[in-house]
This record gives sequence, C-alpha cells and structure tokens, in this order.
Amino acid sequence: MIIFGTTSKLVQLAMLNLLCGFCGNPSAHGLRKRVTKFSLFFIPLFPIAPAKHSLQCTFCGAQSEVPKEEAERMLAQAAAPGGQPGPQQGMNGVPQQPGQSGNPYAGQYQPQQQPGNPYQS
Repeated sequence: MIIFGTTSKLVQLAMLNLLCGFCGNPSAHGLRKRVTKFSLFFIPLFPIAPAKHSLQCTFCGAQSEVPKEEAERMLAQAAAPGGQPGPQQGMNGVPQQPGQSGNPYAGQYQPQQQPGNPYQS
C-alpha cells in the first residue's frame, strides 16, 4: 500500500506597512508564500504547482494575491535600508490617493478642534 497526496506550506516572508485597499487604514500587511508539494508517505518531495504570493491586512483581515515579481520587489524594498514602503502605498504597493481606497467613507471624517483646557494657564 502506497500513501501519497499533497501538502501545502505557508511561509511569511515579511511584514510591510501599507495602506489597505479594502478598509483604507494604514496597517501592517503580511507578505506570504504558499507552496504545494507532492508527498509520499507524509514526506513532501517536490513542488507540483507554482508558489502563490499574497498580502493580508492585519487590521481587517482582507487578503489579495500578488504576482511573483511584485512580491519580490516588495521584499527587496523591505530588505533595503530604510526601504519600508510608506503608508501612502496601496495593498499591491501602488501609490494610492485618499479617495481611492475600497472604503467609501475613508478620508471623510474631520475631527473637530477641541478648545484648550480652560483650567490650565
């Protein structure tokens, strides 16, 4: 009797600060890679599908697939000195304007100015 099948492994490559394309909040995004391998007697032997890269927002949990080239570019930016992409970048690393997020209410809230403390001199 031969026991065979597939195993899938999820590897976190980096944590990037990006502006989420779904919720519109600047937050950490996990850059992850999923590799599926053929296994024989519960031993993973060789990959049977190309690796899939994805980003997941830690604020809302939204996940999106990223092409391999884009994932490598983000990983290189994160590894470079001072290379973290700023919070003005979208979920796929594309610069994003405040009104372009997936949240229709993003950028509409304007906090009112609070007067100074009257008891403080």
